[in-house]
Amino acid sequence: MANKSFARILLAHGAGAGSDSEFMQQLANALNHHGVAPILFDFPYMVKAKALQKRRPPDRMPILLKAMTDQAAQLPSDLPLVLAGKSMGGRVATMLLDELGVPGIAYGYPFHPLGKPENLRVEHLQTINQPLLVLQGERDGFGKPEEVAGYSLPTNVEVCWLADGDHSFKPRKASGYSQLEHIEFAAKRSAQFIQEHLC
Repeated sequence: MANKSFARILLAHGAGAGSDSEFMQQLANALNHHGVAPILFDFPYMVKAKALQKRRPPDRMPILLKAMTDQAAQLPSDLPLVLAGKSMGGRVATMLLDELGVPGIAYGYPFHPLGKPENLRVEHLQTINQPLLVLQGERDGFGKPEEVAGYSLPTNVEVCWLADGDHSFKPRKASGYSQLEHIEFAAKRSAQFIQEHLC
């Protein structure tokens, strides 16, 4: 952890890859570099999948919510807490913000399932009270700029777009950007957001 962390971030993984995935590790390292101490964990289904070395479907939402709530309850109170996650993990985090009274960050929020823009996952975002930062790639199939613009999100929900990024912030070579640059930008913006709302 950074020597002078000013906040702690509980960081949940997405549906397909656990806390040890390259994206999660790179993001955690970048956040740590900017003074935000990352705590990573695996949801119960991912723990089983790793033990069996076999892919498993995600747990149902009540189990995911309880797992993240339990993780948050175990953390020391010496630093302000932020809930965050990648994709599915971000969705879980956003559903707990008001209950736990903390800000949140979603990295690649799944506004709708792939190819199903009519199946929106934004109802709770439209009534959320806590500050929320969504960092989203412009080419994210789970929610693109022209779609998100029509969701009537409240002013405390900020969506920050990463140029030409996909669901994992990876841009095309021709864009002139790199995935690592976007992850670094996301971490830096996250630290700024946390400072704005905690300090």
